[in-house]
Amino acid sequence: MRRLVVLTVLVAAGALSMGVVLAQPTNGDIRIEKVKDNLYIVTGGRQGGGIAGNTTVFIADSGVVLIDAKYAGFGKAILDQVKSVTAKPVTTIINTHSHGDHTGGNPDFPRSVEFIAHENAKANMVRMEEFKGPNAAFLPAKTFKDTMSLFSGKDRIDLRYFGPGHTNGDAVIVFPALRTVVMGDLFARKWAPFADATNGGNMTAFPQTLAKAIGGIKDVDTVITGHATTTIGSGPTVSFVRSNPVMKWSDLQEFAEFTREFVAAAQAAKKAGKSADDAAKSLNLPAKYKDYNMARAAEDVRLVYEESK
Repeated sequence: MRRLVVLTVLVAAGALSMGVVLAQPTNGDIRIEKVKDNLYIVTGGRQGGGIAGNTTVFIADSGVVLIDAKYAGFGKAILDQVKSVTAKPVTTIINTHSHGDHTGGNPDFPRSVEFIAHENAKANMVRMEEFKGPNAAFLPAKTFKDTMSLFSGKDRIDLRYFGPGHTNGDAVIVFPALRTVVMGDLFARKWAPFADATNGGNMTAFPQTLAKAIGGIKDVDTVITGHATTTIGSGPTVSFVRSNPVMKWSDLQEFAEFTREFVAAAQAAKKAGKSADDAAKSLNLPAKYKDYNMARAAEDVRLVYEESK
């Protein structure tokens, strides 16, 4: 990582870092990592206090497929990383959902690129400032409702939708030949998950959607998460933590179970008459989740309470 942070410690998944002072928005920490043959992931990138989502890179016979495009202005940095592993052009970009840290970079790519997303994600994107005026040309031209497949043979890509969670338009991307799934922010990292109600997200439905995904996806052993880094805290000093963006199927199963137990604990606290704030401070979760980032726990509990009214 280049010296764009006064002091940064990158640590392994599940560990905590010391406090750092963030510099101005930067793409200087963007880098590409190989996952499997013809499959890579571009991590890094910050804008303001936000951390850019991961970009998955798949080199097909007909060209390069990207999954997610980070924030606006990050397209060149992504392309520079892609060019380091292949001379093929980017032909397709799949957006896992509507958030700007995954879609804002769409307009940085040529108009010849085909953009694809779930139909609800496109409906959410239409309302975003990033896609007003001329940038409307970079909205997904192709959408799907439940399933869609691209290409064939070793290049086949399956797009699946299992229901609301992070948003109401979370696409799950499967590479059958590589036994790999890209979860987007349905599994962003090991943390108390973020359900964005303004874009159709739902905490109560979140564990049900994850369970459907686990039951509906077969023969996968590798999971690519939505983010590789996160911040803890606020203000000029935060904790900056890097987690492993490539996990195992068992990690996804564990996250689904964590989310189910989290929602159940919040519902039990409400039934017991606790306030949302008190419930968030005293959630009774198994010790095996002790390394999960619980920075969003209070917001998640409040959302469960609101959904239970």
